[in-house]
Amino acid sequence: MTGTEAVSILRVALLEASMARSREIVAAVLTSCLLMTPVWGASASALGTVVASNGASVGGAGAAVGTTVFSGDNLSTADAGSVQLRTSGARFLLAASSMATVNETGGMPEATLQRGSATFSTANAKAFALNALTAVIRPQSDEATVGQVTMLGPKQLLVKCTRGALTIAVGDDSRVIAEGSAYRVVLDPAESAEAQDQPPPQGAGTKGSGGAPLKAAKSKFVWYAVAAVGVVTFLAVQEAVESPDRP
Repeated sequence: MTGTEAVSILRVALLEASMARSREIVAAVLTSCLLMTPVWGASASALGTVVASNGASVGGAGAAVGTTVFSGDNLSTADAGSVQLRTSGARFLLAASSMATVNETGGMPEATLQRGSATFSTANAKAFALNALTAVIRPQSDEATVGQVTMLGPKQLLVKCTRGALTIAVGDDSRVIAEGSAYRVVLDPAESAEAQDQPPPQGAGTKGSGGAPLKAAKSKFVWYAVAAVGVVTFLAVQEAVESPDRP
């Protein structure tokens, strides 16, 4: 064997070894990807399904009926739009010109209202919670409940209960909103000039409790009763209350 032939054989052997090593690396990378895929898929859990939509988006994309909504998704509606989401035990309706982020905490679906107005209906106390500014609004009991929250300003909400009863909590300050009641809620009243200029607020507790008015300096929020509200007639929300688990 000549020197040239020996060099050629050596080159071929080195090339084959290099290719074998490359194949091993590629196989290892593919295996890692397959193992990691379930972990990546589990990072965002399915929260619900869009059951009605008009001029709405989920995560910046069109919210078509049947779209799966995941924890962390942002919902938004156009000026004349709306979107309704069905979860395992509740329905959530986002009104026109509104925005909210949906999440899940401790197995309970919830939404954080960022602007506009939203209505939710539930069949049990742990079916859904709505966060708005520093307040948390949820059903008081396992009875069928329908509530609506509208953001009026950086420290003001309008909260209505048309069926069942709601609880509104800001920190350790928690109160009940009875069926047919509506309140304009002013948060951080000690810092709100408007709250200081208003007449004495409604006492804590359920409607008609007769409790003494709360002092703004000692309360996380004050509320002012507004006109009573009637029963919600929006069909989809009504259906959510009566049969939240229907397919």
